[in-house]
Amino acid sequence: MARLDNLSVPITFLNGDRVSGLRGETEAETYRRAKSTLVVAAAPPGQFKFKPIPPSADYQFHLAQGCPAHCQYCYLAGSLGGPPLTRVYANLDEILANLQSYLKPDRDVSFEASCYTDPLALEHLTGSLSKCISFFGNLERARLRYVSKFANVTPLLTLEHGGNTRARASVNAAPVERLEGGTASVSERLNALRQLALPKAEGGGGYPVGLVIAPIMPGDGWREAYGELFDDIGAVLSGACDLTFELITHRFTAKSKRVLKGWYPATKLDFDQTPRSVKRGKFGGEKYIYPKAIMADLRAFFETELKRRFPSARILYWT
Repeated sequence: MARLDNLSVPITFLNGDRVSGLRGETEAETYRRAKSTLVVAAAPPGQFKFKPIPPSADYQFHLAQGCPAHCQYCYLAGSLGGPPLTRVYANLDEILANLQSYLKPDRDVSFEASCYTDPLALEHLTGSLSKCISFFGNLERARLRYVSKFANVTPLLTLEHGGNTRARASVNAAPVERLEGGTASVSERLNALRQLALPKAEGGGGYPVGLVIAPIMPGDGWREAYGELFDDIGAVLSGACDLTFELITHRFTAKSKRVLKGWYPATKLDFDQTPRSVKRGKFGGEKYIYPKAIMADLRAFFETELKRRFPSARILYWT
C-alpha cells in the first residue's frame, strides 16, 4: 500500500473479493477498464497447491494473475475468466513458506513464477519479484525462474540471489514484436538481460540468464527475420554467460481465438484453423498447432542456427 501511495496510484477499498464496474457497453471498453485495473488481494487456498508445469519447471507458483501488456497472441486469453484485470497477491510470506514443502533433499526443484503474469512488469508496484529472488537465494536446491517482456531490472541487480534465479527475457522477430503492445522493445529487453548477466564486479547482477523465443511464427521471410533476431542477440550477449534458450511455437485454442479477436478486432494475427493440426491434452482440451512438416522445418532451422551461433548455450526444449 505504501508503494502504491508513493506512486500516487488512485486506490479504492473493497468490502469483499468481488470487483465490479469493469463491464463496459462494448468488449473493447471492458478490456480498457480491466487492463487499467490492479487488484491487491490474498491468494486463495487453491493457489497453495502447486501444479507441475513441464517443460518449463517442476512447479508453477503465482505472484499475480493477469498482465498489463497488450500482446495480440496472449496465452492468458483462454485461461483467465472474466475481464483481463491484473490481480497481485499480498500474502507473499505465506506463499513462500508453503513453497518450501515442495523441496527435495536429493535434487534441485524448479519453480516458474511467470505462468499467469509478467512479474517484472509489476515490480515497481509490488516488489514481489525482488522478495522472491532474495528468498530463493537462501534456499538449498531450489531454483526460481521468471520471464519478462519488460526491462526495468535495476532493483534486481544488487540482490543476493546465490545463482538460484534464472532471469529470462521473452523475445521475437520484428514482425511478431509489433504484436506486443505496451512492452519494452526487444532491444531494451536484450540490454536489460545483459545487465543481469554481467558479473557483479562489472556492475551487473551476475544471474544465469535465458531467452524464451515465443511464439515462433513462420510468416513471409521468417528465416531472414529470425536470423536478424539472432544477430541482435549475438551482438548484445557476445560475452561468456550462462545462457539457455526455450523455443515455443504459436498455438491457440478455440476459446483464446474468440477472446483475442474480441480484444483486438483489427489484429492481423493468423487464426485460420484449417491448415493447423489439433493437439489434444490429457484432460480433453484442444490446441491448434502447426502441422508436422512445418514444425520439423522450424525446429531444424532454430536448433541448427542456435547451436552454430551460440555453441556454449543450452536449448532446454522445443514445443
